[in-house]
Amino acid sequence: MKNKTRLTLERFERNKYRLIAEGAAVGLVTGLLVSFFRSGLEKAESLRDSVLDMAQNGGPGLLLGLGLLFCAYLAVWFCSRQVPLCTGSGIPQVKGELLGQIEQNWYQVIAAKLAGGLCAIGAGLSLGREGPSIQLGAMVGKGFSRLTKKLKTEEKMLMTCGAAAGLAGAFSAPLSGAVFSLEELHRNFSTEILLSTLAASVTSDFISSYIFGLEPVFTLFTTARMPLSYYWLVLLLGAGLGVFGVFYNWFTAKVQDLYGKIPRRSVRILIPFLCIIPLAAFFPAALGSGHHLVEQTALGQFALGTLIVLLIVKFCFSIFSFGAGVPGGIFLPLLVLGAVTGGIFAEAAEQVMDDNGIYLVNFVILGMVGCFSAIVRSPITGVILITEMTGDFKNFLSLSVVALMAYLVADILGGQPIYDQLLRRMLAKGVEPGIPEEEKSRKILMECDVYIGSRMDGEPIERMLLPPGCLVVSVERDRKEIVPHGSTVLHGGDKLVLLCAQSHAQAVGEKLDNICRSIKQ
Repeated sequence: MKNKTRLTLERFERNKYRLIAEGAAVGLVTGLLVSFFRSGLEKAESLRDSVLDMAQNGGPGLLLGLGLLFCAYLAVWFCSRQVPLCTGSGIPQVKGELLGQIEQNWYQVIAAKLAGGLCAIGAGLSLGREGPSIQLGAMVGKGFSRLTKKLKTEEKMLMTCGAAAGLAGAFSAPLSGAVFSLEELHRNFSTEILLSTLAASVTSDFISSYIFGLEPVFTLFTTARMPLSYYWLVLLLGAGLGVFGVFYNWFTAKVQDLYGKIPRRSVRILIPFLCIIPLAAFFPAALGSGHHLVEQTALGQFALGTLIVLLIVKFCFSIFSFGAGVPGGIFLPLLVLGAVTGGIFAEAAEQVMDDNGIYLVNFVILGMVGCFSAIVRSPITGVILITEMTGDFKNFLSLSVVALMAYLVADILGGQPIYDQLLRRMLAKGVEPGIPEEEKSRKILMECDVYIGSRMDGEPIERMLLPPGCLVVSVERDRKEIVPHGSTVLHGGDKLVLLCAQSHAQAVGEKLDNICRSIKQ
């Protein structure tokens, strides 16, 4: 055991620059894989539109459409049955594995997520490509680690790199990929991890840009900055989206509870597929992720009544699609919901502003950021992501205001962040396969910053009261390493390196959040 611990520490010390290179390698493979997935979805959606046009004439076209829909259903059911961890967004699974609570088979998840995601989203379910892309990237990182026989600590870092590369490749947003992986998944902003995830994101985005071009995901350009005199409307929109986000997460949980009462997986998955048929006949705009709806809303192509109907239908279909437990994410659908909500708000506010709709695009963009911040509870990622996806850098102030307001309202109302909520639900009902016993005993290294004003700021290490078997092995202060002991007094700004068993990772992480990463009252 001592030899393994010493090896872990030595490799951790000298992997700083190697990890950047390995992150770029993971980003390269992830970029290719996610680009294949993204291209496949575009072809599947094009095929779906063609089949819908043929089906309108009835006869062979209708039979072809129903036949393809049934085949997609069978494929999604088979993938979900064979590899249960490929279902849903994939982000909770990645979070769970980084916390040491879930163990995924990387090559099985990649195969099932690709096939299941292409069939589910391509068939018309209201799901996004970002969650699957993040999970695919994380599994690439894990596969790279297993094939090159990395330590568990390095494996988690490479999974973080892969997750960042997945989001970057899916949305052509390299900075967002790195920030999201650190803000939402790894929850550690150390220089080493930031540089490696950024290397992975940039490499993945380069591959994606080479294949799909340099244009942003959304073609949205604001013609004027929002005047400061209208910022009370920005605050009002943020507050409304905060309430909306809490309701969205609550309703998602209730729908999942309803699905949970259906014992057969095949029936649960069948329900959203059956919903595709009437929607294809009467409201095809609600099918798929809804990427095109953002630009149509920003161009003012929908009347107020149509936007309200679209919001209701898209909201319900998105949650019923996701709640069934099929492979697919919620990022893009929730951004669409935010854009439509912003469009509705702009139509209503036009009577107050008398601006002839020149700020419609501004409110559409604000709606996406506020909705993301309220539901996911990652405001920094939201602001950067929408900025990169639109290619418009004129709205940082208003985006920051709406993100902060939506976050605060959602937090005050006690709403849970969606991915934390989904992870807790997943763990509560049991996850297969679980963590093997030999994995639980493996030693891993964890990093933690001591925040200024936290409980451990100015306190000795012995006051941390860590779980048995967990040790603080290094303290970095002003770029100098201190060999710690129980009486070593910690200061705000210190960076700790801790050694613990894999099975204790969650408990240690929660403890560190409480005593090192939270400001004492």
